[in-house]
Amino acid sequence: MASGEGFLTDEQREVLKIASQNAETPLPSPRLSSSPKSPTSLLSDHQLKDPAGGKAPTCGVGVRHVRRSHSGKFVRVKKDGAGGKGTWGKLLDTDRESHIDRNDPNYDSGEEPYQLVGSTISDPLDEYKKAVVSIIEEYFSTSDVELAASDLKDLGSSEFHPYFIKRLVSIAMDRHDKEKEMASVLLSSLYADVISPNQIRDGFVMLLDAADDLAVDILDAVNILALFVARAVVDEILPPAFLTRAKKTLPESSKGYQVLQTAEKSYLSAPHHAELLERRWGGSIHVTVEEMKKKIADLLREYVESGDTFEACRCIRELGVSFFHHEVVKRALVLAMEIQAAELLMLKLLKEAAEEGLISSSQMVKGFARLAESLDDLALDIPSAKTLFQSIVPKAISEGWLDASFTKSSCEDGEGQSEEKRLRRYKEEVVTIIHEYFLSDDIPELIRSLEDLGLPEFNPIFLKKLVTLALDRKNREKEMASVLLSALHIEIFSTEDIVNGFVMLLESAEDTALDILDASTELALFLARAVIDDVLAPLNLDEIASKLSPNCSGSETIRMARSLITARHAGERLLRCWGGGTGWAVEDAKDKIMKLLEEYESGGVVAEACQCIRDLGMPFFNHEVVKKALVMAMEKKNDRMLDLLQVCFDEGLITINQMSKGFTRVKDGLDDLALDIPNAKDKFSFYMEYAQKKGWLLTSFGSSAMEAPPIATAS
Repeated sequence: MASGEGFLTDEQREVLKIASQNAETPLPSPRLSSSPKSPTSLLSDHQLKDPAGGKAPTCGVGVRHVRRSHSGKFVRVKKDGAGGKGTWGKLLDTDRESHIDRNDPNYDSGEEPYQLVGSTISDPLDEYKKAVVSIIEEYFSTSDVELAASDLKDLGSSEFHPYFIKRLVSIAMDRHDKEKEMASVLLSSLYADVISPNQIRDGFVMLLDAADDLAVDILDAVNILALFVARAVVDEILPPAFLTRAKKTLPESSKGYQVLQTAEKSYLSAPHHAELLERRWGGSIHVTVEEMKKKIADLLREYVESGDTFEACRCIRELGVSFFHHEVVKRALVLAMEIQAAELLMLKLLKEAAEEGLISSSQMVKGFARLAESLDDLALDIPSAKTLFQSIVPKAISEGWLDASFTKSSCEDGEGQSEEKRLRRYKEEVVTIIHEYFLSDDIPELIRSLEDLGLPEFNPIFLKKLVTLALDRKNREKEMASVLLSALHIEIFSTEDIVNGFVMLLESAEDTALDILDASTELALFLARAVIDDVLAPLNLDEIASKLSPNCSGSETIRMARSLITARHAGERLLRCWGGGTGWAVEDAKDKIMKLLEEYESGGVVAEACQCIRDLGMPFFNHEVVKKALVMAMEKKNDRMLDLLQVCFDEGLITINQMSKGFTRVKDGLDDLALDIPNAKDKFSFYMEYAQKKGWLLTSFGSSAMEAPPIATAS
């Protein structure tokens, strides 16, 4: 230390002394320590390097922070290159204020300070929801359906349309009846053209899921939403089956479930419910769809009488329903077909309306398309409808008032399109019929409904629909489906229909398994049950298997069905495979039939026996009465049973189809019967001839019933 001090002047020693004293006191704040008047700053200005390589006292300040200034003095600099007095400072020194003069000749815009502006990533769904609120509010203000449809199309996010339905209805629910009616009219107008049927369905499902939340803010939300659902069914934008399907997805304690119950029981089940629902929100600026159709029909008929095209166009314009002009097109074309003298007038009206822009190109195409879809029905009243339509289409396209993009398949490929349309309509009809059957358990009514459809070539499709719908339900419906198959096989379905129906089911088994747990096992039970109920023969399983791919899941289902059939007590187990409920009906019915026939044989009255058969309530199972009566007649060698069958036939209690089925079942079991009744075949031939004479059986039955057995001479 003494040697070190030899290099310091008196002034420097004084400064060092002061600094040493200050080091014993608390350090000042960083703000004060940076002052040029502070002792540490003074010390740094006077630090000298030891010629011998030693270090001058720095009071704890490292020599790496000492730098020579431009003036030759040693100064302390800050960490990170910030520098101190006589230094350039650090690279980005934010402590100093800089001012840029835009008037400076050397001004460079690149020197301008910039700011990082944060922006949130937008969610397309959120943007869509905000946009549709504006569209809905504007629609409620203007009542312009066409503008609302156009705006919705312009959004381009068609996958989000279910949210539009939810928002439209939920906003309307909290408004007056006018807005509620406007919302229903808008949904009907957008249906199919802008919003697909599936999106309509999904939108209402979302509303039902949100019913509990809506009920918090909207008084009587359950009743109002039930009205919207019922109105959608009446307007045919929701199928009636929607209510049943949606119920299965909702808890019974939820508001959504209550909505569906209210819609079904309070509105859709009421007499004249369609008319009442269309006028429920009275006072609207909109007329109902039916009233609008009537106005269009009236103005077109007035036009036929007057021939004033200008006046007809004015009336169409005054209707103020540009979104519904396709109805004008359709009705004008129908009138042109119905009234020969009106054809030229109607085509002239449509041409002028298109040229004036009164009827848009899309509405014109839609009107033609709607007529093309209904040509089959129209041809029942107007035999030349298809020919006339085929002549009008090319004329309209050549004159420029029907867009050339209009599909000509309705003219050129009418048969194929008609077949597709018939199939689609059939599927819709049978789904409703099956749902009604599950509710009513009325087999005769279902059979009548199928006969009214008049499409026996689609019987396999009905079977597929029946079993598919039953698979997704409880055991009660599964049992009902099996019982129904027995009845249909007797009455209107051939064995080929049943086989083809099961082939279709098994071909789609993999797709079915995606939605229904354990679908393969359930299908195997249906197959096995069909064999036990004599709907299918065991050999039919081989026929079904031959029509399937060897490695498909359907083949495994058939193997499972065979295992079920060959198991011990298979008949009894399969008759009860769906548990309680009606699962006991077939077996119990067989026992009851046997007992009533035995009582009748032992001296009972025909009328009483007929009443017992009637009380069974299973007309589809009366073939069992025929079979057991014939077998008992053979066993007892007493033809009294024929008297009972005669009375049953005369009263219509047992139909000719049931008689045929009963005789066929006896014929199929003749070989086994012959083991106990040696003359069974002779007796059967006698009974068959007797039945044909009495009219119970068709005269052609003998050729198919037996392979020309010799008529016995005997006993």
